Amino acid sequence: MSDSRIVNVASIPKRSPFRYPGGKTWLVPKARTWLRSLSSKPKLFLEPFAGGGIISLTVAFEKLADHVVICELDPEVVAVWRVATSRDCEILVERILRFEVSESNVRAVLARESGEDGDIAFRTIIKNRMFHGGILAPGSSLMKSGENGKGLSSRWYAKTLAMRLGAIADIRDRITVIEGDGISLMTSHKEDSSTATFIDPPYTAAGKKAGSRLYRYNELNHGALFSAAKAMSGDFLMTYDNADGVRSLANEHGFDTEEISMKNTHHAKMTELLIGRDLSWARLRDKEAKQLSLGFD
Repeated sequence: MSDSRIVNVASIPKRSPFRYPGGKTWLVPKARTWLRSLSSKPKLFLEPFAGGGIISLTVAFEKLADHVVICELDPEVVAVWRVATSRDCEILVERILRFEVSESNVRAVLARESGEDGDIAFRTIIKNRMFHGGILAPGSSLMKSGENGKGLSSRWYAKTLAMRLGAIADIRDRITVIEGDGISLMTSHKEDSSTATFIDPPYTAAGKKAGSRLYRYNELNHGALFSAAKAMSGDFLMTYDNADGVRSLANEHGFDTEEISMKNTHHAKMTELLIGRDLSWARLRDKEAKQLSLGFD
């Protein structure tokens, strides 16, 4: 049965430095409930396809697991996470605060080809703020009108970015960043029952093509991903398009499913599909779910 309640994302702490298509801020309350429903706090929390990483950041900031592993295949995105969780974060923050937004300055940053993590991270943040919808995939381009017709500067919140990055740097000891394949990460931890894994692949299954427009790495063996999830000893939560092909994969692997209401970036009401071994926690009434927030035994 579909959850008709739509989360007010304005009530959820904004912790990610990214504007990200398919971001999961709206899922944060459900993720908290899931983790609190477990018999004990996870020793390790994995996010194999991190992207904007809001769930991982929530887990790290709120200490919902002992340690968090952020895994990402896109070298531009992972550079931001590496710098944000390193001592070089302060340098990145200073560059952001000093940057003066103009089309010529933005194009100058994008034209640089330095392979240093700090330069890649700064360039990626500029692209993420200045490209249409925050889309980093090849083919994306600079927005023109921006918010309320104010152009590029309307998307540049330097102090907000600095604050978010500084906060992440303050808890960097709770986070490990890995550049690599998400399925391989899951497989390497399949025997660890004290690991919880949040799986949100930036790829579209069931014949939809949006992934190729939104993400640089948009091909995935969905069957292999489901098999890897089934093989894991620890619990997992997966979110996918609410599509017949996805439901079929979930059924084939013996997984539970639950629809959840959300709004996309254009404020259109949509549903996504939660997938897991047992989603009874996702069907709790609000009062029952809140009781789980009291903590682990």
